[in-house]
This record gives sequence, structure tokens and C-alpha cells, in this order.
Amino acid sequence: MRLRDAETWQQLRGAHVDWLGPWEATLPPDTQPPFVSHRSMVKAMLSRARAGQSLPFVVTWEGAMVGLLTVNGITLGSSRSANLGYWVARTYAGRGIIPTAVALICDHLFEVAQLHRIEIAIRPENERSLRVVEKLGFTEVGLAPSYLHIAGQWRDHRLFQLVVDDVPGRVIDRLAEPQ
Repeated sequence: MRLRDAETWQQLRGAHVDWLGPWEATLPPDTQPPFVSHRSMVKAMLSRARAGQSLPFVVTWEGAMVGLLTVNGITLGSSRSANLGYWVARTYAGRGIIPTAVALICDHLFEVAQLHRIEIAIRPENERSLRVVEKLGFTEVGLAPSYLHIAGQWRDHRLFQLVVDDVPGRVIDRLAEPQ
């Protein structure tokens, strides 16, 4: 993610608000004021990235921005873990773009960042995202009630993890394996 991506991201997000709304994080009432623009959101993401707290990635397909993948909650020390969040525009869903992006980021996190564990939290009814973790061999670790504020309410999420010791090769290679 770069600051110059803000306008494209805003247009893409705006064009798919009905598709993304049921799954997108929202701020609980009586918390900090929301960002006033996508540009300010990108600035905040880049600031967290410089601090080593997150890694925001633009997801592209044939040179066009089609989604976003963010690594958050990066913890080093004895935990060496992070969590992933992602979305793709409806017009690009079902093409294997997000599973590929998630696999590539997981490989980067394991091989370059030397993380031990990657977590993805998914709403139980989000069948498309559940398919992503299934394809990549994430292990379900349980249900987290009221895990994240989504679409104006605290929502339950199923938690999945991938531990480096469970990946004998590269995560991207799992996409080539028969399902």
C-alpha cells in the first residue's frame, strides 16, 4: 500500500460497498472518530507499518487493484505471530486471487519475517472466506464470541491458524495440491 493508492482504493471500496459491508470491521459507538478520508486511513496504515505493527498490501490482478490484504497484530518475541484480514471486489471473487495472495503473504511471513503462527478470523456465515482457509490448510482453533465489531455489531468469528511447523514446503504449493 502506498499513499497514492488511496484514491483507487476509495473508488474500488465505494463500488463494492454492498458486497463488503456485511464483512467489514466498523468502529464501536463511543470510540475514536472514524477516519475522514481513505487518504488518512492509508497514512495511518503506513504509520503502523513503519512501526512494525502491520503490513498493508494492495491485491492486484492484471495490474489493477482488486482488493486489500492486511497483516495486523504483528507480535515478535516469544509469540512471533500475526493475523490476516482481506477482501476482494465482487467482480474478481472466485478467481483464486485471495487464496493466492494469502498464500504468498503467509510464505513471506514464515520465510522472511520468521513468524511462527498466522491467524485468520472469519464470521461463521462467510462461506467464501472459509473456503480460503480450507484450501490453504489452516486449522480451526475455535469460536470467538463477539470477536470483532462488524457492520455495527459485535460478531462471533471462527479462528483459524497456520503454524510454520505444519507447512513442510511453501503455502503457495498447497494451491496446486488436489482438494
